[in-house]
Amino acid sequence: MEDHENDYSGPRGVHFDFRGFLFKALNLWKLVLLSVGIALIVAYLINVRKQNIYRLDSLISIETEQNPFFTANTSISFNWGGVSGKVGKIMTSVKTRTHNEFVVDSLEFYMQYLRQGKYRMEDIYKNAPFIVKLDKTKGQVLGPPIRIRFLNDNQFELSIDFGGKVANVQRPEDKERLQVKVTKGAFKETYSFGQPINLPFFHATIVPRPNRIAQTDSEYFVRFLNFDGVVSGFQNGVQIAPFSKESASVLKLSLTGTNKSKIVDYLNATSAILSKMELERKNLYATNTIKFIDSSLSAVNDDLKGVTDEMNSFRKKNKVFDVSDEMQIISEKLKGLDIQKEQEQSKLNYLNALDTYLRTKTDYTKIAAPTSVGIEEGNILSSVSKITALAIERQNLEYTTKEGSVLFKDIDNQLDSEKNVLLETINATNSTIRSQLNTLTKNISKLEAQLSGLPEDQQEFLKIQRKMNISQQAYDVYLSKRGEAAIVKAANVSDITTIDEAKDIGGGLIGPNKSLNYMMALMVGFFAPMFLIFVIFLLDSTIHGSDEVERLSSIPILGLIGKYNYKNNLVVFEKPKSAVAESFRSIRSSLQFIYKKQGKEEGRGKTIMITSSVSGEGKTFCSINIATVYALSGKKTLLLGMDLRKPKIFGDFGMNNDKGVVNYLIGECSFDELNRESFIENLDVIPSGPVPPNPSELLMGPQMKSLMEHARQHYDMIVLDTPPLGLVTDALELTQYADATLFMVRLDFTKKGMLALINAKYKMGEVKNISIVLNFYKHKTNHNYGYGYGYGYGYGYGYGVYGNAYHEGNGRRPLLYRIKKFLKMNT
Repeated sequence: MEDHENDYSGPRGVHFDFRGFLFKALNLWKLVLLSVGIALIVAYLINVRKQNIYRLDSLISIETEQNPFFTANTSISFNWGGVSGKVGKIMTSVKTRTHNEFVVDSLEFYMQYLRQGKYRMEDIYKNAPFIVKLDKTKGQVLGPPIRIRFLNDNQFELSIDFGGKVANVQRPEDKERLQVKVTKGAFKETYSFGQPINLPFFHATIVPRPNRIAQTDSEYFVRFLNFDGVVSGFQNGVQIAPFSKESASVLKLSLTGTNKSKIVDYLNATSAILSKMELERKNLYATNTIKFIDSSLSAVNDDLKGVTDEMNSFRKKNKVFDVSDEMQIISEKLKGLDIQKEQEQSKLNYLNALDTYLRTKTDYTKIAAPTSVGIEEGNILSSVSKITALAIERQNLEYTTKEGSVLFKDIDNQLDSEKNVLLETINATNSTIRSQLNTLTKNISKLEAQLSGLPEDQQEFLKIQRKMNISQQAYDVYLSKRGEAAIVKAANVSDITTIDEAKDIGGGLIGPNKSLNYMMALMVGFFAPMFLIFVIFLLDSTIHGSDEVERLSSIPILGLIGKYNYKNNLVVFEKPKSAVAESFRSIRSSLQFIYKKQGKEEGRGKTIMITSSVSGEGKTFCSINIATVYALSGKKTLLLGMDLRKPKIFGDFGMNNDKGVVNYLIGECSFDELNRESFIENLDVIPSGPVPPNPSELLMGPQMKSLMEHARQHYDMIVLDTPPLGLVTDALELTQYADATLFMVRLDFTKKGMLALINAKYKMGEVKNISIVLNFYKHKTNHNYGYGYGYGYGYGYGYGVYGNAYHEGNGRRPLLYRIKKFLKMNT
C-alpha cells in the first residue's frame, strides 16, 4: 500500500453481473410469484369466457358416373366430359358467394336462436324449444334480439327494445333492406303458439319444436343478421382441399364454428347443393334434346293427324279397291325413299337451325344433341359437345370471376375456334345432304312416273298412304328417341357423391387452446417481472454487495459493519456483546496489520481518518465506535470532530458544541481548554465547534499541524471524523495527517459513481493508506454474494455465526425464529 501506483489497477472491467441479477430476482421471488398468480388467474378468466371452437369435415368424390342405360344400341349419345377440370371447378364453386347464398338461404342461417349464458348470448340452434316460421315476403328486424318468454304451454310473451323510432329490416325473399317506423322504447305483447304475428318489424309464426320442453318463465331470443354478412362469414370460413395426393378427386370440406349442429348442417347442405347443381348441369344437354324432340314430335303429330283425316275422308268418298302387286312394290319403294328424304330433310333443318343459332346467339348451353335427328357425323358430334362444355364452363366461371378476366378471354377464344370449325363442317355436311336429297327426289320422280298409268283414285290413295307412312315413321322415330333421352336423363346421377357425411360424434374441439393460454400466462407472468427486475437492475447505480466494490475498485475492503437499529451511536459501549461491536473489534485488528506494515515509531499516536463520499453513509457512527473499541482496549484515544461544516459527534456524549477544533484553529483556546473527557474510560472528545465561514482555509493553516502534533504526543490513537470526500475538499487537507484512511461505503445507499471518485484520488496519490469499510451490511444471498472474508459479523441481530452465547441482540428476533420458538413452546 506504500506504492499506490503499483497497488492500483483500476476497476476490474465492465460486464453484466448475471449472478447479481439472479440473486436480485431470487430476493424478489414474491413479486414473481404474485405476477405468475395474477397471469394464471387472467388466463383462467379468459378460458372460461371464451366459446369452444369446433372443426368438422366431410368427404365428397368428383368423378364421371357411367349411365347404366348407355349401351351400344342407344342412338342418342351425350358427352359430359371426364373428371379433368371438374375438381378445380367444384373447389372454386364452394368458395363462391352464389353457392354460399344458396346454402345460407336454404338453412335460414341469417336467423339465430339464442339463450342468455353466464358470459354471453349462446347460439342454441335446434336446441331451442320452438321454431320460427318466417313470412319471407316481409321484412324482419336486423340487430336487436327479440325476447321470447314462455308463459305456459300455449302462450308466450314477445318483447323487444328499440333505441329509436326507425328500425332496419330485411326481406328474406329478395334480401332487400328497408326501414320501418317503430315505437321507441320497450315493446311487449302476448301471443299463442301457432298464431301469426304481423308486426312492422317481425312477421312469423312461432310453433313448439317437437321433443323439446320449455319451462315456464324461461327466456329465449331470436336475432336476425344481415344476410350478406352471414354469407361472407361462411364464404371465408368453409375450406375445401384434396383429401390426399393419391386421391385428387376426393375433396375434404371443413368448417369451424361454435355450434357443431350448425357446422354439420352447413357441410351436408353444401354437399347436397353441389350435387344437385352438378346433376342439373349434367342433365342440361339431355333436357335441351328432349325439348327439341318434343317440338319436332308435336309438328309430326299434327302432320300425322292431318294425313289420317285425309285418308279417312278419301275412304268415305271412294270404295275400297286393291292395287296390283307390281304397283304395291313400287309404292313400297316410294315409301322407303320418302322416309329417307324426310330423314335427310330433318338433318338439313337441324343443321340450318344450328347454323343460325351459332351465328345469332351467345348462350350455347341450349343446343340439342345432333343424334336426336340421326346425325352421326363425328366432327359435328365432337364440336357440339365441346362447345356445350365450354359454354357451361363459362357460365360457371361467371359466379367466381369478374368479367374481363383472362379466363373469360381464353374460353371465348376456344368457343370461337370450335364454332368456326363447326360452321365449316355444317356447310360441308349441308352440301352432302342436299346432294342426297336431289338424288332421292329424282328416284322418287321416276317411281311416281311408273304409277301415272293407274287410275286417278288409285294414284290419290297411294299418295295419301305414302304421306301417312312417312308421318307415322317420323312420329315413331321421334317418339323412340324421346324415350331414350328421358331414360338417360332419369338414370343420370350426379358426378358429386358424398363419401363421408359431416356428423357430430363428440369430437372436433380445436379451441380455445386452454393449455396454451396457461403456458402463455406462465411465461408472461414470469418474464414480465423478470424483465422489470432486469431493467431496474440495469438502471440501479447503488452498491449492494462487497463483490461490486471489488469489481469497481482495487482499494481493499477492511471490514463489514452490520445494520443495527439502536437509539444512538454508542453501540460498542452500550452493547459490547453485539455483532456490530464485534465487527468494530475486527476492524481494529485489521488496522494493527496496517500500522505494523508502515513501521511507525513507537511512542507517537496513530491517526485514523474516517470519511465517505456523501453524508449519511455512517461516517460519524463509525468514528465514535472505532474510538470506543480502542478506548475499551486500554488505548488512550482522542476523537476529533473535523467535520467543521456539519458537526455531529458531541450529541452522543451529552456535550455542547460551543467550543471545539475551530476555536483552537483560530487561536481562541488552547488544546487543554478544548479537551473533554467522556464517560467512556480512556476516550477524550474534542467537538468541531461553531461552524466557521472558511473551514478549508482553517484546515490548511499551521494551527492544524500543531493540533495534530500535540495529539500524537499525548494519545495512542487519534480518530478523525472528517467531512464527506465527495462533497468538499476538507478531507483532502487532512489526509496528510492520517496514518490510515477508512472510506465508508453504505450498502444500498452509496452510488457506484462515488467509487470512481475515490479511485481517481487514490490513483493520483491524493489519498494514501486507504481501505473501504462496508456499512449497513445485511447477510443475504443477494447482498455480498461471493465475498470471501467470512467474518459473519454483518448480522443486524445478536446471534451471528458465533451464536447466541457470544453476542447479545438488539431485542428483536426474526419472524421465522419467533414462529419456530412459539411452536416449540406449544408442543
